[in-house]
Amino acid sequence: MIKARGGCLCGGVSFEVKTPVRNVVFCHCKQCRTAHGNFIGYTQSQLDGFHFVSDATLKWYASSKFATRGFCSECGSNMFWQEKGSDTINFTAGCLQEPTHLRSESHIFVGSAGDYYQLNDELPKYDKSD
Repeated sequence: MIKARGGCLCGGVSFEVKTPVRNVVFCHCKQCRTAHGNFIGYTQSQLDGFHFVSDATLKWYASSKFATRGFCSECGSNMFWQEKGSDTINFTAGCLQEPTHLRSESHIFVGSAGDYYQLNDELPKYDKSD
């Protein structure tokens, strides 16, 4: 049974997830804000239930010593990040087909949040990753 489907703007990258998908965590680290243009909501699944239906335009960028980011080289959609050696993959909640049935869970790296917005919701807020 498919739990989630997603993809980029042009369709060059698409995927399916057959394992449970975590609720959405909003990341405020400088790297995410730079890569996406603002803070971003990520969800996650186990790799063993994740499958690329199409990855013809998928490119990976080593954004740090410990992680890579995946994006579509055609339309520019920045959709994934994966910690090296991890058995999970993180993908943006915005690239998922709706309805997602996901909920907002928390904010991470709030100490790195941009000075141009406020976090006024009731979600838990963490200085680092939870």
